[in-house]
Amino acid sequence: MTITPENPPDTVCIVRRAVARRPCLFLPFALLVLLLCCCPAALAEPPSGIPVLLDDVPVLTVHAGGFTFTPEERAKAISVRIASVAHTPRLAVERIEISHGESESVIKLDDIMLMTVTDDDAAAAKVPREDLARGNAEKIKQTIADYRERRSTRILMMGAGKAAAVTLVLVFLLFLLKRFFPRLEKRVTSWKGTVIRTIRFQSMEILNERRAVGLLLSLLRLARNVLVLLLLYIYIPLVLSFFPWTEGVAERLFGYVIAPVIKIWLAMSANLPNLFFVLVIVVCTRYFIRFCRFLFAEVERRKITLPGFYPDWAMPTFRIIRFLIIIFAVVMAFPYLPGSDSLAFRGVTVFLGVLLSLGSSSAVANAVAGTIIIYMRAFHVGDHVRIGDTAGDVIEKNLLLIRVRTPQNVDITIPNAVVLGSHITNYSSSKELILHTDVTIGYDVPWQRVHALLIDAAGRTEGILPDPPPFVRQKALNDTSVAYEINAYTNAPSRMGATYSDLHRNIQDCFQEAGVEIMSPGVLALRDGSAVAIPSDFLPSAFRVSAEQE
Repeated sequence: MTITPENPPDTVCIVRRAVARRPCLFLPFALLVLLLCCCPAALAEPPSGIPVLLDDVPVLTVHAGGFTFTPEERAKAISVRIASVAHTPRLAVERIEISHGESESVIKLDDIMLMTVTDDDAAAAKVPREDLARGNAEKIKQTIADYRERRSTRILMMGAGKAAAVTLVLVFLLFLLKRFFPRLEKRVTSWKGTVIRTIRFQSMEILNERRAVGLLLSLLRLARNVLVLLLLYIYIPLVLSFFPWTEGVAERLFGYVIAPVIKIWLAMSANLPNLFFVLVIVVCTRYFIRFCRFLFAEVERRKITLPGFYPDWAMPTFRIIRFLIIIFAVVMAFPYLPGSDSLAFRGVTVFLGVLLSLGSSSAVANAVAGTIIIYMRAFHVGDHVRIGDTAGDVIEKNLLLIRVRTPQNVDITIPNAVVLGSHITNYSSSKELILHTDVTIGYDVPWQRVHALLIDAAGRTEGILPDPPPFVRQKALNDTSVAYEINAYTNAPSRMGATYSDLHRNIQDCFQEAGVEIMSPGVLALRDGSAVAIPSDFLPSAFRVSAEQE
C-alpha cells in the first residue's frame, strides 16, 4: 500500500482521530514522536576509528587494521610518514598521487608511500574505496600545506611582531598599575578622619578608622596582585599561541588553570547547602567565643564576682572553654565538609590521630599539670619562689612550662609536670616576709646585750622594715654557746639574697664593735681554764676578785 497524504497508514489515522477527539493529547504524542526520532541517533554507536595526527592536529581517521597491525599501530605509522614529509619542504604536496589496485588504493608522494586504503576501510567508512582514497589524499595535502604555512618565515615574523606588541602592552599596563595603585593608596590614607571615620554604636566602637583604612589598603594590594596575575595569565599563553611549536602549550596552560577552577566550582555548587551549614557553625562559634571572652574579661577586672572563683582564674578558664567550644564546633561541622566521607580524608585523620597520640604524651602531661597549677594558685608571675633546687623570680607561666630567673640572672625553664611533682616555696605569697639567721654567742655575754646587738644590726640593714620591729629568739643552749635567731620583716622578697648578705655583714660589724665574740659554728683556742663563763655581774661574791685584794 502506498502511503500518501490522502492514504495515511492505520497508526497515523488512529493518532489523528485520538488527537481530534482530545486536543490535550497532542503535546504528549508530539513528545513521544520526538523521543522516538531522536533515540536511534542517540543510541547509535559513535563512529569508531583512530585519528591520524600531525602536530596534534587530526588529519584523518583509520577504522581498520592491516595485516598484523592494529588500527592504533597503523595510525601511528601513517602519522610518522606524514610528519616526515611535512618536515621536508622540497617534497611538494602537489606530487601526491593515488594508485588503485584490486583490493587497495595507495596514496604516495614520489617513492614514499603515505598510506593504503583497503576495502575494509571503505566498508567501515561506508563509502567507495576510490572516494575514500581521494578524500584522504586531499586531507593530507591540505594538512601538510597548512603545517608548512604556519612555519613559514612570514608567519613567524608576524608572530614575533604580535609577541612584541603584546609585550609592550603588558609593560604599559604594569607601568600604569605601578603608578595608579600607590596614588590610590595615598588617597585612601588621606581619607582617614574625613571620609573614613570610626563606626560607633552608641558608646561601643564597632570599626576603628585606623583599622578601616588598613582593611582598604589590604584590599587594594590584593586587587593589584590579582590584576598582575591575571595579566600574566593572559599574556603567557597568548604569546605562546603566536608560534606553532608552543601553540599546544598555550592550550594546556589555559587548561591547567581552567580545569581546576571548573572542578572547584562544580564541587562547591554541589556542596553549597553543606557549606552554608558550616558557615553558620563558624559564625555562631565565633560570636559565642567573643561573648565568653567578654564575660571572663569582666570577671578578671572584678566587675563580675563569682563566689569561690578567683579573678586570676578567668583567662585560663576562658582558654579551656574556648578549646572545648572549637572542638565541639569541629565535630559538628566535620560531616558536612566536602570529601569528609572519602577514604583519603579518613586515612589522613587516622594518621594525624596516631601521630598526636604517640608524640604528644609529654605535652599532654605538662598541659594537665599546668591546668592543675593554675587552679592551685601556688604562685604568680613575678613571685620569688623555690622549686626543687631552683630559686628565683617567675618571669613566665603558661600551660606547658614556667621560666624562673635566678639572682645570677640565669633563666631556667621547668616543665609543669616537674613543677607539680616538686615542693614549691613561695616567698611572695605574704605581704611581709620574715628573714631569719642564727648566731651562737658564748655564755659569758648577757643575752640582753646579744638581743640589742642583733636588733641594731637588723635596723642598719637596707630592706628591713622598722614596723613590725625585728625580734630575737633563743633557739638552743649548746655545750659552749647559746643559739640566737634574729627575725626581721621585709617587703622585698625578690631582694632576699642581697638583704641576707647585708644583714650578715651588719651582724659582724655590730658584734666586733662591741667586742663580743661570735662562737658559730665553733671556736677552738687555748685559754685560761680558771676563767668562769658567766657574766661578771652574775658571779657570786665568793668568786669575785677585786684589784685591792690582789
